[in-house]
Amino acid sequence: MTDFKDNIRDDEIRVIGEIKANRVSPLTSPSPRGCGWRIVGIIVLILLVAGIVLAYLFGFNKDNKNDSPNSDETASYFEPQTTPAPKAEPHTIVPLGFYPDSPTTAYTQIIDTTINDIPLRIHIPHGAIPSLQVGRLNENDSSIILVAQAADIRRDNRKIVGAFVLQGKPLAWGKAKTGFCAIIHDTITVGIAENSPLFEKATETDGYFFRQYPLVDNGRLVENEPKNKSIRRSLCDRNGEIMVIETLSAESFHDFAQALEDLDITNSIYLVGSHSYGWSTDAQGHRHTFGRKTYRMPVNTSYILWRKP
Repeated sequence: MTDFKDNIRDDEIRVIGEIKANRVSPLTSPSPRGCGWRIVGIIVLILLVAGIVLAYLFGFNKDNKNDSPNSDETASYFEPQTTPAPKAEPHTIVPLGFYPDSPTTAYTQIIDTTINDIPLRIHIPHGAIPSLQVGRLNENDSSIILVAQAADIRRDNRKIVGAFVLQGKPLAWGKAKTGFCAIIHDTITVGIAENSPLFEKATETDGYFFRQYPLVDNGRLVENEPKNKSIRRSLCDRNGEIMVIETLSAESFHDFAQALEDLDITNSIYLVGSHSYGWSTDAQGHRHTFGRKTYRMPVNTSYILWRKP
């Protein structure tokens, strides 16, 4: 046996044993970048399959929703089917008065009714001509079929409150009250406005005009400052039907206006109430008075009245 140790020189290195070199080709070695793309591809494939499955499930449930026995939209075999609510019919205002085709004479139709526990008396003139008057009434004038006090009088100077036109002549000016009545060519207009062209038109056409508290404006009640209770009267336009309405009991402005609104009044202004005197004459010629007769009235006391033609 040869002693290799003894044969090694001082300047020589000898390797003892077998060395196996495992060289790996760069073409066959696993690349970290290649492994990453493979993982991403697998994840994308999983997500795609999951999306297809979910889309199928949701689509199936939607198509078969009405087939589900627990569906709220499923019509019951034994229960009656619900029908859509009918459309609300337009509100029709039927005239309160009776209008014959050919009235033989002018008269006032009187109707008693109750609205919101408030007793009302309605005076509807037929076949008469409206106008205004200032000064004392002639109770012997049988041509008057309806009359009521119109504008207010100031307590301090006894003058008419608000604008007033008598047969085209202005007797007073002012806008303290926004309600108005205009009579142009025998036609009454009841409205609410601070400035109305009907004032000037009344002066140009020998018409009439006065102002009062507004009560109803286009079917809606109007609030007023006075809060006391008294017998109330009003001039009303109910879908073109003109009438005077009074309470038979003391009422507030608000409750009276609410009753007029519930009666389908279109526009309404106040007339002097309380004990103010007036009357109406029915078809049989009977006179029905209201208020209290007094002979000491201010000279500027005004009335709205209807006369036989």
